[in-house]
Amino acid sequence: MRIHFIAIGGAAMHNLAIALHKKGDIVTGSDDEIFNPSRARLAFYGLLPESIGWNQNRINRDLDAIILGMHARADNPELLKAKELGLKIYSYPEFLYEHAKNKTRIVIGGSHGKTTITAMVLHVLKHAGIETDYMVGAQLDGFEVMVRLSDTAKFMVFEGDEYLTSPLDLRPKFHLYRPHIALISGIAWDHINVFPTFENYVDQFRIFISLIEKGGSLVYCECDEVLNKLVNESLSEVHLNPYNLPEYHISEGKTYLNIDSMQVPLEIFGEHNLLNLNGAHHICKEMKVSDETFYNAIKTFKGASNRLELIAKDRFTTLYKDFAHSPSKLRATINAVKIQYPERDLVACMELHTFSSLNQDFLKEYSGSMDKADFAFVYYNPETLKHKNLPALSPDQVRKAFNHRNLKVYSDSEVLISYLLNHNWKNRNLILMSSGNFDGLDYPSFSRNILQG
Repeated sequence: MRIHFIAIGGAAMHNLAIALHKKGDIVTGSDDEIFNPSRARLAFYGLLPESIGWNQNRINRDLDAIILGMHARADNPELLKAKELGLKIYSYPEFLYEHAKNKTRIVIGGSHGKTTITAMVLHVLKHAGIETDYMVGAQLDGFEVMVRLSDTAKFMVFEGDEYLTSPLDLRPKFHLYRPHIALISGIAWDHINVFPTFENYVDQFRIFISLIEKGGSLVYCECDEVLNKLVNESLSEVHLNPYNLPEYHISEGKTYLNIDSMQVPLEIFGEHNLLNLNGAHHICKEMKVSDETFYNAIKTFKGASNRLELIAKDRFTTLYKDFAHSPSKLRATINAVKIQYPERDLVACMELHTFSSLNQDFLKEYSGSMDKADFAFVYYNPETLKHKNLPALSPDQVRKAFNHRNLKVYSDSEVLISYLLNHNWKNRNLILMSSGNFDGLDYPSFSRNILQG
């Protein structure tokens, strides 16, 4: 097939482009901005557009399909030309569903943990030698790309994002996949720009449950009160498979699962990750993976990129970075590190970067989310607010919203980094949490300077 990507530079889009290229399709694309790592990876596979920007001359009747990214606007000139020519236009999730409609579809959804759970499932399936197609929202150790498509795999595992599908289709992505086996990890309000109320956000998960194929299975975290209530109200004809926190203990800084008389050592830690692990276990059991195979595989799982990812450590200090940006994710990540290292102070640094986190109405949802941190820092870039057409924020507004006893707020990243570099790091750990990157922070260099200090 000859396939053209409009907005090829996105994290998901460029991975799908690479997957189709590796499958043997002829792939072209365009975008008005492409940053690394997308740019370097597209260049490596010979898929980087010759020039940046939109050009309707790239669109012709020889194309079999257009795949439209969320970054493109409805008035995009290439999109308008494709519609004029009557070409088949797919959103990203529509195309994935078309590929997988004759496969057993497994969809991992929820407000938090879905990338990690998907990564755990894929890690175990690879260990078990079970071929599967997949789409996951992070680069995984041992996997070349974030999307795999084949004609031979009987399964496809999707990370089920609840954000919108495309400029032409305002349904959440996970509404399009129609799973045979589904998982919901929990529900915590996010994406206020498209789901203006908590009730409206919850409705998206109610619809998702109704779209599970008849006779299918729903794995869900029963310790989430909102989700538990929603599942119990559901009229869907699906098998319900609840999970909870497994038994575990921590010894000398390492977490172990307590399975009958067996202790299973883990590379990950934190109760949120143990919940993720149990959810992944239930999914794998639905796929007929034995307990023995699961536990042998999960011992070597080190986590997904940017999810409580170890940056550096020495005898006195350990540094992590994490994608945490919503209140529930902040709370889970901070609590995990504090429990894992109870003898050390915890320094938690968070960047307000998403539309929701920078929204004055949503900001109050962060109250108490950093309470377990001994030292708490919040950073935001005023230019990001302007770019998102949001009103300016003051440090006092942020401090009041987080309601932390000694929160420091910064709007200049250089001042924040300088303060952190001059902090006393003996017997203290640091977590850097953001869906952005603190204005291009060089994490390896920053970490070396802290440990050397």
